Amino acid sequence: MIYYTKNRNRGMKMADITNIAWQDFARLSLEEKVPYLSRGDGDAMPYHTLFAQQFDRGLLERLCTLANRIRFINKSKEGALYLKNVLAHKRAMLYFSQPSSRTFLSHLAACQILGITTGSVRDAATSSEFKGESHEDSIRTFSSYFDMIIMRSPEQGLAEKMAWELSNSERPVPILNAGSGKDQHPTQALLDIYTLIRSFETKGGIDGRTVVFCGDLKRGRTVRSLSYLLTNFNDIQQVFVAPGELQVPDDVTDILKEKGVRYEIGNDLKAATKTADAVYMTRIQDEWDNAKGESAKIDTRAFKFGAEELALLGKDAIIMHPLPRRDEIATCCDHDPRAMYWRQMRNGMWIRAALIATVFGFEKTIMECGY
Repeated sequence: MIYYTKNRNRGMKMADITNIAWQDFARLSLEEKVPYLSRGDGDAMPYHTLFAQQFDRGLLERLCTLANRIRFINKSKEGALYLKNVLAHKRAMLYFSQPSSRTFLSHLAACQILGITTGSVRDAATSSEFKGESHEDSIRTFSSYFDMIIMRSPEQGLAEKMAWELSNSERPVPILNAGSGKDQHPTQALLDIYTLIRSFETKGGIDGRTVVFCGDLKRGRTVRSLSYLLTNFNDIQQVFVAPGELQVPDDVTDILKEKGVRYEIGNDLKAATKTADAVYMTRIQDEWDNAKGESAKIDTRAFKFGAEELALLGKDAIIMHPLPRRDEIATCCDHDPRAMYWRQMRNGMWIRAALIATVFGFEKTIMECGY
């Protein structure tokens, strides 16, 4: 059952996460959870950012517009100094109990652009968890000192649990999910969408495009999140290319069927490359192996992007990768103008800055400033 409260400012009814038990909230589908996680005040923009289902096309376009505005303002010294004062009164905790470099540094840089003071724990062995403290108690402790928790965890569902816990505490602060188990990675999906929008903004937009996903699609949380976000756009065809053991799971294709999205499942990367507008390569996620060396037994030689595939790719198409990579994209592709993965990384800093500014209610301030 969804509980609602009357919004004081606008008289609108919105779901209230403080009026539902955790067990009831946990049983809801992702779509049913969405109303509980908004900023409020009649705005559907997330307060807690946990999964891709929280973003429709309107919200995605708002964030991309704000990201463009932030990167423009930041071009001048005066503008950069202005941005550093926007959220200078806020503090953010980066709690990364799962190894990361790019995601950690991207969120850190986003905070620095906005002047947010940060703290971090990147190894549970350096925190009180080493003494036996639970994840939940650690995060509750962090909320005493910080105004936002940016967290990455190998534990599925932990970000959702802590969003509920903190919302029902004496000091509610927003949770930003920077990767949760094998489940979702919503801010990676945001930077992927931002990259697609920027790549095709002068070439007719991203509606009607074909996006090819290749690699470990079974365990790649970036694929799951981006596949969902793409359903917000018109006539996107999704093509999944992988060994049978690593092919996209049913929970992803079930959503595509429900939303009437065209998709194909195959194992021929060269054929898919010929029709692709974007090729999204992923590495083998062997950190999730049930048995040591399990992934190494899978033949992945046909699922690597190199000189032959580059020759088949359309002149306006792009190559993407969430990184880190191993050998699934040959280094000979790196200096081709269609290789977009390095720009993806930089785009992540800007879209995350836009998201953080919006969570704290400073979207309008930045959009209307004089820079």
